[in-house]
Amino acid sequence: MTLPAVASALAEAASAIGAARTLEQTLDTIAGVAQKSLHGVDHVGVSMVHRDGRLETVSATDQLVWELDALQYRLQEGPCVASLRCETVVTVGPLSRETRWARYLREAASRGVRAQAGLRLHIDGETLGGLNLYSTTVEALAADTVRTARLFATHAALALTRARTEDLLNSTIASRQVIGQAVGILMERYRMTEARAFQFLARASQTSDLRIRDLAQEIVDTADDHHAGSPDRPV
Repeated sequence: MTLPAVASALAEAASAIGAARTLEQTLDTIAGVAQKSLHGVDHVGVSMVHRDGRLETVSATDQLVWELDALQYRLQEGPCVASLRCETVVTVGPLSRETRWARYLREAASRGVRAQAGLRLHIDGETLGGLNLYSTTVEALAADTVRTARLFATHAALALTRARTEDLLNSTIASRQVIGQAVGILMERYRMTEARAFQFLARASQTSDLRIRDLAQEIVDTADDHHAGSPDRPV
């Protein structure tokens, strides 16, 4: 792949990240551009590491990727898992000469995979997920293909980081909104000031061992149920 072609492909990936899109759309674009741009790579997937350690494929260019990624998670072996837990970049090819991960590679080879690579997605030492490359046409991925794949991995890591930040922000905003609703309900129900209503909510959260956000949601849901069950008032 020539340098201008690499630059063009990476610019397309960067544009996808910068556009106002969902995480799924962004990662689908990155996976698609990587598949189109990386010589010998026939299928691409992006996996995510959740905060509880669970692995999940969040984008893939073919059903083969979903199935083989899932198999690696289940067996806890293979290039995808190894790149997340051992080495930053793991390449395999030809599969027939590989002695690691016998259970996984036997199944991958039976489905026509000849070479594979897993690249860890990470920023500032934190592992976010992986970029998974599958080839059914070449015996081994070229060194320059893997180098270019590293750049795509950087873009994918940035996309995951942005999405996680946005999710946290949206969660914070939603929490503030529901707490505000609960405070308003308490103010009206018990004729409290805003400050006293929030203090009441905070104390109830401590004594009930519920997060204040969860308790606020219960108050809002109860109020909504009560309102829904009330007879219609004449206009």
